[in-house]
Amino acid sequence: MPFRSPSLLRRSLVLALGLGVASLAAQAQSGNEPLVIYNAQHVTLTQAWVEAFTRETGIKVVVRNGGDADLANQIVQEGAASPADVFLTENSPAMSLVDNSKLFAPLDPATLAQIPAEYRPDHGRWTGIAARSTVFVYRKIKFTRDTLPKSMMDLADPAWKGRFGAAPAGADFQAIVSAVLQLKGEEATAAWLKGLKDNVVTFRGNSVAMKATNDGQVDGALIYHYYYFGDMSKGGENTEKVGVHYFRNQDPGAFVSVSGGGVLASSKRPAQAQAFLKWLTGKGGQEILRSGNSFEYAVGVDAKSNRNLVPLAELQAPKVDMSKLNTGKTTELMLKAGLL
Repeated sequence: MPFRSPSLLRRSLVLALGLGVASLAAQAQSGNEPLVIYNAQHVTLTQAWVEAFTRETGIKVVVRNGGDADLANQIVQEGAASPADVFLTENSPAMSLVDNSKLFAPLDPATLAQIPAEYRPDHGRWTGIAARSTVFVYRKIKFTRDTLPKSMMDLADPAWKGRFGAAPAGADFQAIVSAVLQLKGEEATAAWLKGLKDNVVTFRGNSVAMKATNDGQVDGALIYHYYYFGDMSKGGENTEKVGVHYFRNQDPGAFVSVSGGGVLASSKRPAQAQAFLKWLTGKGGQEILRSGNSFEYAVGVDAKSNRNLVPLAELQAPKVDMSKLNTGKTTELMLKAGLL
């Protein structure tokens, strides 16, 4: 290897760094920097969205994946210095956490018009992009129609001790608890959580809880619907012996959780970020929900969901203000009950 003096190496390093900075600056000036999405939605679904969006628009996208709460807290900590342009979640409490810190920009009216009012907050700073329903999956040989729980609240009864599973540490379950808190109040929610702590068999994830039901470890599990339909589409290895029960009747167990999307007020690419949300809530993004394998509900105006799903209108979901689902109080109550 040819000898280079330390001073020459230092000059070379400085020159290289200078060229790198100049290159980044040039990209920023030319608008060629990719759109940055902080993504807490399922990786494969967002990947499908991003690939289709880039194919249609030519706008390049970089995705940083993480959990609802983790990414929401990261955005709050980063504040105006966040490199994120867009935030996508599985559940709406994480959107509210960022919005309460006044970090979202208003969405374009044309974007908001593509989503019915029941699937987006009134303030217009973020919107629903997809939805999922709470369900009770159950081992079919263990239940008749009459012996299935009439309400999700029944699962706190001592008769259910050790019979059902859930994943309390996950954002999905915590969103369900947030809905119970809004619908039933703090005292009733605390009592329900105490009963759940006594009764529930804890698993690390919805799919694990569903598999345990299929394998006979528990009689049932409280999860979101798309885990069941996703497994069925792959041959039903973990659902062969499982049925799915919808609580309906505006029961807290019929809660429909809305996945959210918003543009950060600090975005350095606001036009591209707004374009992405408009595309996502429009025909292109919603069609992927219908034809893809995520089995989440499409929420766009006149958008169709996968034909195997029970229509949203038939779920008889309770009315919940998604912008007021309380992450902090939910965590406090779950910690007090010993579920976290």
